[in-house]
Order: sequence, then C-alpha cells, then structure tokens
Amino acid sequence: MPSCLRGFPLLSPSRCMPPSDILLATLNAKFIHCAFGLRYLLANLGELRSRAALVEFEIQQRPLEVVEALLARKPRIIGLGVYIWNVRETTEVVALLKRLAPETIIILGGPEVSYEPEEQEIVRLADHVITGEADLKFAEVCQHLLASPVPTLTPTLNPNPSVSADGEERLRLGVGVRLGVGEGGNAFGAGTLPKIIPAELPKLERVALPYELYTDADLAHRVLYVEASRGCPFTCEFCLSSLDIPVRQFPLDQFLAALDRLLARGAAQFKFVDRTFNLNLLVSRAILQFFLDRWRPGLFLHFEMIPDRLPEALRELLAKFPPGAVQLEIGVQTFNDETSQHISRRQDNVRLAENFQWLRSHTGAHLHADLIVGLPGEGLASFAAGFDRLVALGPQEIQVGMLKRLRGTPIVRHDGEFQMRYSPHAPYELLCNRELDFPTMQRLRRFARYWDLVANSGNFSTTTPLLWSEGDTPGKDSPGRSSPFERFFAFSEWLYARVGRRHGIALADLAEALFVYLSGPAGVPASRAAQALWEDWQRSGRRERPGFLQLHLPAEPRRTGRTDRAAVPKRQARHLAPGPGA
Repeated sequence: MPSCLRGFPLLSPSRCMPPSDILLATLNAKFIHCAFGLRYLLANLGELRSRAALVEFEIQQRPLEVVEALLARKPRIIGLGVYIWNVRETTEVVALLKRLAPETIIILGGPEVSYEPEEQEIVRLADHVITGEADLKFAEVCQHLLASPVPTLTPTLNPNPSVSADGEERLRLGVGVRLGVGEGGNAFGAGTLPKIIPAELPKLERVALPYELYTDADLAHRVLYVEASRGCPFTCEFCLSSLDIPVRQFPLDQFLAALDRLLARGAAQFKFVDRTFNLNLLVSRAILQFFLDRWRPGLFLHFEMIPDRLPEALRELLAKFPPGAVQLEIGVQTFNDETSQHISRRQDNVRLAENFQWLRSHTGAHLHADLIVGLPGEGLASFAAGFDRLVALGPQEIQVGMLKRLRGTPIVRHDGEFQMRYSPHAPYELLCNRELDFPTMQRLRRFARYWDLVANSGNFSTTTPLLWSEGDTPGKDSPGRSSPFERFFAFSEWLYARVGRRHGIALADLAEALFVYLSGPAGVPASRAAQALWEDWQRSGRRERPGFLQLHLPAEPRRTGRTDRAAVPKRQARHLAPGPGA
C-alpha cells in the first residue's frame, strides 16, 4: 500500500499535503476503515470545500507524526472526529497541537464528545465542540470563524490552561469562554462562538451525499460505508442509537443513484450503517433488488437487522444472493426477558429463532449475531443459557461483547440497583456488577477473545464443534457435553493457563493448543482431532502439514478441495463449506 494512503509521516508532509485553511482529520482503528462522518462534512462545506482537505490516520501512528502532518498544511481550522476507539490518542494529538500552534482553531465532533462534554480533557483543550449531526453545522461554524477578524494575542489571555470556576460553569452551559476556549486560546475570533455548539437535526434531503469523495484507492482497498437512513425506533438503554429518534430516510432515488455511480467505478464491498435495515420494507426491498439487478462476482453487502422481523417479501430477495455475498449483523444481545425489560428492549425470541432457522436453511447469508455480557440482572448461568441457545441457531459468528457505558446512554440509571462498575477509560467496559464479580468478568473477556480467534475467525470451522460434540466432559463442574458455553469456557481457562495472554497468539500455536486440548482433556481421539485440524489448515490455503499432526494423519491425507471464494472477504469465505464434522 502506498505510504500516502496510510497517513503522511512517511513522506515529506509538505509534498503530500498542500496548504488548506480547513483540515478534517481522524484516527481510524484500521486502515480498511473510512472516515464516513468526515466525508459528510467535506461534502457539505459548499463554497468552502475548495479550501478544505481530509486526511486520515490510524491509532497506531505516533501522535507527533500525526501532528507534524497536520501542521504541514498550515490549517487555520482543524476538525477532528472523536470516537470511543480513538479518544485517548486524539486527546494527545490535540494537546500537542495546542502547544505547537495555539492559534489554530480545533473543532471536535463525533459521538464521544457529543454527550457529557464538560467531563472530558479533550474538550477542555479544544476551542469548540459541535454536538450531534454536524453535516451542515460544521460549514456554518467555519464560515463564521474564517470571516472573523484576526486579533493579536494579548497578555490578557489566561496563561493557566485550566479553566476558572466561572469558566467551568459557563462551559457546562454552552456559553463562550474567552479565557478558557482551548488551551492557549486562538486568534480567529473563536471567543464569539460558544464552546459547545449543538447541531440542529438536519433534514436529510438537504444533506449532500459524500460518496463521490471515496477515492479509487478507497474502492480498491477499503470497506465503503453507506447509509439509507439514520436513527433507530428502539430504546435499548445501552445503545447511543436509542437517542436517535425519529428514524429518517435519505431520498431513495438520490441514494441509489449514488450507489450506481460507485458500482460503475468498481466498488465491491458496501457496509450499510443503518441501525435497522429491515425496518422499512419498501426501502429494504428496493436496495436488495438494486444490487440483484446489478450483481457481479465480488460484491459483498453488510446490513444490520433486528432479529424478529423478516417478512416474506424480504426473505424472497435474500434467498437470491450467492452464498457468503450478504452478511447480516443481528443484534440478539440477550434472551433473558427480565433483563430485556430492564434495558427497555423489545424482542420476540420465538420469532427470532424462526428467522435464524429460515436464514440458515434457505439463504447463503453470513449471520453475525451479537450477545452482551453484563447487562443488568443477567448472571453467568443466564448468559451461558443464552449463548447455548444462540449456538444451536447456527450463526457463523457470535460476537460476545462486554457491556459499555457509552456517554449519554440511560444505562447509568441501573448503576445503584445492580452495582454497575465501569472502567473510567475508553471504551468504558463493565468491570463488575451485582451478578458478575471482577474475576468472572475477566474470565468472560478471555472467553470472548478466544471464541473470536477460534470460532468467529473461520480458521477452525471443522474443529470448533468438536469442543462440545465429542469426547469426555472436562472438569467436574461441567454440566456435560451438551453445553457449548461450558465446554468452550473450560477450553478458555485451559488456554489461558497455557499461554498467559489474550492477544498475540500465532495461528500455528493456537492450532497446536487446540490439538493438545482436544486429544487430552477433552477426550477426542487424536486421529479425529488431527483430521479436523488438517481440513481447516488446508482450507486456509496451507499445504504443509504441521509437525504436531504428522504422527496422527494417514500417509496420503485427504485434501479438502478449495472452492472459489474470491468473491467474498476472507473471513466470511472461511465459513463456507466447512467440510465434514461441522
């Protein structure tokens, strides 16, 4: 990948980045991710667009290198997207920017700073924060700032970067603070605007779509985020989307025309970020039919859907897509009815099960289901039962996530009754609660990580079910081989005792650990475990037999034929046709 595509510190910043008055930037979690929100801001800058540029970095890059690249453009305004995954690194970037170029105006936006801003160090450091959907508001703020006269910095500016008690109160109320607007202040009239600037909910028909801003390099190497709607009609208390009411649709014809242009340019992977893709049947059907009419090998679509709504008209279209071409992210979260009531979540679990079974039987969709550990009132036994219930429904992936205390969400109302204790640091995961003490939460974190490495990755599609479908029951406390949770939990405990870490486990080491465990504590015949692992090993394109399997495989081992999986992403492809025993 050319270094210019991965940020700009590896080449001369001045060569890569000509001057811009307005610089939009963020730190992505991975290169494959695109800054969707910043592209909206750039697309809606109007007459200021020619004076602006967008740059993207990754959180792994050093803050000093990020700052060097930003300042090389000599911006008057820097707009930074702040999210739960990059707030720590972005705070460091803002602190450095204000030390090196205090006259540069820093504007923050994004979900992490849109709620409870008065508690955040990054907000204290910055000049302004636009809360909410800033598609149109950012341009308005930039117009004001760039039109303001440039005053000379005077000694009246507070040399102490901390805000006075009066300033803190005014910040909380969203009132402009001259002596505390950004560490060191700025020289572009920022004091005439409030520090906290709420954005009015924009009418989506007025919002310019950003899809033309995806570059050819984006189309070739990255996932393209798209959205046909915003908002969510549900009120799940752990989710920021519960605050996004009402649901609003982008003009459908305009949206589909933009997708058509992306397809014409060669776009292949589309990730829809709509929170409830299957809510509006008319729109959902139109989008699915749009892609079916233009289908070509290599297309891949990702949708989020609610699990208990799958009408016949939608089923009919989903069944027409090739295997692995559509991924459905299905938020199950919990099967516990009492817990669902605590978090204001409505879910028909009977219909949910019917829909899962139909999707697995009649479509080639890749099902990615979500469960949350630590919801109010759900203990270990309840979570284990829900996990086993979900395994039985057969999704290709089960994402086990720890409950997070996202800023602004009403989940905090349960803190007292359920003794909820969260980490004070992003991503604000639950540490313990009334039902799950800290040691248990740590064990469940390891369980979730190892499940992702073994089961979700698709690297061990044939081998994984052996952990609960064959052999003896490990451990006197295990209720039996019928519980995938208990069996994998036992493996998780064993694996942690063996390797002592959750991350940085090489694939070959993990494969060997699986073999040792299956043929030892799990009681699976060594030849059976070896054959399953060998099938998985070959499916990933490897042909050399690992040394630990040599003695347990026949002289002429059966080679698993590789189907043409080039049409779908590697992770999803590994779940296709897993072979005998899956």
